[in-house]
Amino acid sequence: MFHKLRNLRKLHNVEVSQLAKLIGVKTIGAYYKKEAGERGFTLVEAKAIADYFNTSIEDIFFKL
Repeated sequence: MFHKLRNLRKLHNVEVSQLAKLIGVKTIGAYYKKEAGERGFTLVEAKAIADYFNTSIEDIFFKL
């Protein structure tokens, strides 16, 4: 679902474990479920990820 997020993570060589830790997710599997769209990101999590990549929530999660 969040192809932009996955592509951004790969483009910047960011490990899943880094983003999981950043947003306080305890397991990599739980993070993957969020990235795949099976579970949602909270606004706080989305903001933390956007700040990490120096972009906006809209650019990652809403724009096509």
